[in-house]
Amino acid sequence: MGFFDLTGSVGRRFGGIGLAIDAPCTEVQISESENLVIDSKNSEYVAKIVEKLIKSFNLPKGFSVDVLQNIPEHAGLGSGTQMALAIGTALNHLFALNLNTTQIAAATTRGKRSGIGIGAFVQGGFLLDAGKHADKKDEEIPAIVARYIFPNDWRVLLVLDSAHTGVHGAEELAAFHVLKPAPSSLKTMLIEHMLPALQRADLFTFGAQMQHLQAYNGDYFAPIQGGRYASPDVAEVLAWLQINGAPCVGQSSWGPTGFAILETKLQAESLQAQAQLVFADKPNISFKVVQGKNAGASVTGLGVSELSASESSV
Repeated sequence: MGFFDLTGSVGRRFGGIGLAIDAPCTEVQISESENLVIDSKNSEYVAKIVEKLIKSFNLPKGFSVDVLQNIPEHAGLGSGTQMALAIGTALNHLFALNLNTTQIAAATTRGKRSGIGIGAFVQGGFLLDAGKHADKKDEEIPAIVARYIFPNDWRVLLVLDSAHTGVHGAEELAAFHVLKPAPSSLKTMLIEHMLPALQRADLFTFGAQMQHLQAYNGDYFAPIQGGRYASPDVAEVLAWLQINGAPCVGQSSWGPTGFAILETKLQAESLQAQAQLVFADKPNISFKVVQGKNAGASVTGLGVSELSASESSV
């Protein structure tokens, strides 16, 4: 959902908040095999993760990887982190490596700036990470310092754009070299207003604070992503959602995926139906109603290690 301290003025930089959601999800199945077999429509992407894990932990190339479900890539939903941790955790169980999630994340180069995706994988819920020391680029993964249960009645309406991809890879790395520290922080707003509103399930106050957070991040990253939101079409939809009663909207990570949070399933589904009619002329835009997920990933199977990272992170 965004960073709350882009200044580095108090010795740490970034610090983010985010939410695990129950869909779309990543599900992988790992089993023993005579040779290394990767069965996935995104085999090159998955193969790079597998190669890092084999090299880092000296694994035998005697297993197969089957990707059963996958979060859309470069949509701002944490697909890379969930896939890396799902595969790593499944291999950890298959080969009894006794690794923790932090070790798997480090081996697959996840958590360079945000710990939200890792926290979502481990425990789910609404999460706050501490950020990183401004002068220690190679510091450990940002620690999760607070976790809250996301209200069970609330729903998240995702706004997906198949015609755009969020900033990623080399472009993302370059962005953080180009952008200078922001002049202010939203830490006080977060602690004194936003988090208390979440705890008492006050969506209108929470949503008002979210608008401050989204403006703070959107304006900071605008030179890289082309505006406050990465997708003009998603921006148009979010504006319409606000006008039509959504108390909380924003962009997930680098986008292009946008989100609106509603108080009930009925409200979310009603707005979804209306939006589908209003924006029917935009075939690249689709909508999905999801819930917050207040639990982490699960591992099942005997003899076969199947890991379901049943959440994206917003």
